[in-house]
Amino acid sequence: MPHRRFQDLALLILGGVVVIPVAGVLSAWLQWDARSADILRQMAGTVLLEYALTSLLLCGVVALGVALVGTVCAAAVTLFDFPGRRTLEWALLLPLAIPAYVVAYAYTDFLQFSGPLQTGLRASFGLEGRLLPEVRSLPGAAWVFVFTLYPYVYLLARAALGERAAHLMEAARLLGAPLRRRITSVALPLARPAVAAGVALALMETLADFGVASYFGIQTFSVGIYKAWLAMDDRVAAAQLATSLLAVVALVLMLEARAQRRLRFVTSRGGRGAAAEAQPVRLRGWRAGAAFGACLLPVLAGFVLPVAFMLRPLGADWSMLPWDRFVQWGFNSVRLGAISAALAVAIALLLAFRMRQRPDAVTRGVVQLAGLGYAIPGAVIVVGLLLPVGWLQQAAPGLPSAYWVTGTILGVVWAYLVRFMSVALQSVQSGYARIPASLDDSARMLGTAGLGLLARVHWPLLRRSAIAAGLLVFVDVMKELPATMVLRPFNTDTLAVVAYQLARDERLGEAALPSLALVLVGMIPVVLLSRTLRQPRT
Repeated sequence: MPHRRFQDLALLILGGVVVIPVAGVLSAWLQWDARSADILRQMAGTVLLEYALTSLLLCGVVALGVALVGTVCAAAVTLFDFPGRRTLEWALLLPLAIPAYVVAYAYTDFLQFSGPLQTGLRASFGLEGRLLPEVRSLPGAAWVFVFTLYPYVYLLARAALGERAAHLMEAARLLGAPLRRRITSVALPLARPAVAAGVALALMETLADFGVASYFGIQTFSVGIYKAWLAMDDRVAAAQLATSLLAVVALVLMLEARAQRRLRFVTSRGGRGAAAEAQPVRLRGWRAGAAFGACLLPVLAGFVLPVAFMLRPLGADWSMLPWDRFVQWGFNSVRLGAISAALAVAIALLLAFRMRQRPDAVTRGVVQLAGLGYAIPGAVIVVGLLLPVGWLQQAAPGLPSAYWVTGTILGVVWAYLVRFMSVALQSVQSGYARIPASLDDSARMLGTAGLGLLARVHWPLLRRSAIAAGLLVFVDVMKELPATMVLRPFNTDTLAVVAYQLARDERLGEAALPSLALVLVGMIPVVLLSRTLRQPRT
C-alpha cells in the first residue's frame, strides 16, 4: 500500500508539470487589478479586434490552403500512377524539416525590395521602384504556413485513401462510374475526416506561431501576448489574453477529436484479394504532367526554393558568417535538446508502463494531461510558468524561485517537457501496442515484476520506439522559438533564437547558417517517416 501511494504521488507530480502552466494562466482572472484592467481596456479599444480578425483571417486562409494542397497531393500519389510518383511520395514530406519562420526569412531575403530578384529585374530592364508585392504581409504569412503545414493533411489523407480508396474506386469503375465521379463520390468522402484532422493540426501550429507573425509584423494573438508581457510589462494582462487563445485551441482540439473518431470508420481494410487487385489509375499525356506539377509545386515552395535562397549567402561571402559563435549556438541547442529528449523519453516510458500495468483513473488522467501540452502554444506555456513564479516571489521574497526558472535551464526544459511530452508518449505507446500482454504474464510467472519487467522485458522491445521518440523530441526542441527566446538564461542562445534575432536585425545573410543547421536537423524525422511509409503498395 505505501508503494502504491508513492506511485500515485509521483504520477500526480508528473501531472502537475503540465497542469501548473495551464492553471497559472486561468488563475490570472483571480488577480484582477486596475492596471491590467486599464491595459486590457486600451487594447480592446485599439488592437484587440485587430488581433482577433487577423488571427481568424489567417487561420481561414491557412485552413483552405492546407486542405486543398494536402488533399490534392495525397489523392494524386495514392489513386494515380504517373512518372515521378515514387519520388514525390517522400519528397512531399520535406517541408516538415524546415521551420515556418526559417521559410519566412528565406523568402524575405530573396523577394524583398533590396533582394537579388527585384535588384536584378531593375538592373536588367531599367525599371524603378517596387516590382513585387511586399512579402512581409498577411498573404505572405499565409503562403508560408500553407506550404510548410500541408504535410499534416497530406499524411493523414494519404493514409485514409491508401486503406480502401483504391479498390473501392475499382469497384465503382466496374459499375460504370466515370473517373470524376469516382473521385468526388468515393475517394474524397473517405478522406474527409482525415483532412479535417490534418487541418486542425495545422491550425494549432498557426495559432502557436510567434516567429513568422512577429517577423512579418502580423498582429496575431500570439504576438499580442508577448507585447502585453514584454512591452507593457503586465504579466496579468498577458495571461488574460492567453486564456482567449487557450479557449480557441481547446475548440480546435474538440474538432480534431471528432475528426479522429470519424476517422476510425475509414481505416478498416477490405479483403486482401480486393486490395491486391486494385491498382492506381495510370495517367498519360497532359494528365500525368498536371499531376506531377501539382505535387512538385508544394515541394518547391515549401522546401527547395527556401533552401536555395538560404544557400545563396553561403556561396556569396563566407567571411560574413559568424563561424566563431556558431559552435556555441549549436552546442546550446544540442545540449537543451538532448536533456529534454532524455527526460521526455524517461517520463513517457514510466507513464506508458504504469498505463499498461494499472490503467486506473489517476493514470489515465495524467496521461491525458501529458498529451494536452503539444496543443498549448509556446506563448501560453511561458506565461503559465512565469506567472506563478512571480506570485511566489512576491509572497516569499527570500526564495530563489524566479532564478531557478529564468536564470538556469530548468525553466526552458520545463517548458519543453510541457510542450513535447505528447510526442514521446505517443511513440512509446505505439511501441507498447505491439507487445502482447501474454508476455507480461509469462515474465511474472518467471519471477520478474515491477520495474524489473520494464527493464528486462519491455525495454529491449521498446528500444527502437524510444530512440524514435527521443529523436522527434530532440528535433522539436531544436526548432522551438517562443519559449526558448523568453526563458533561456543569459549567454544560452540557441540556433532558433539566433536565426530569429539576426533576421529581425535585417542580417538575413548571417541568419542563413543557423537556419540551414535547423533544416539539417529537421531532416532526421522526415527520413524516418519516409522510410516507414515506403512500403509495398497493396
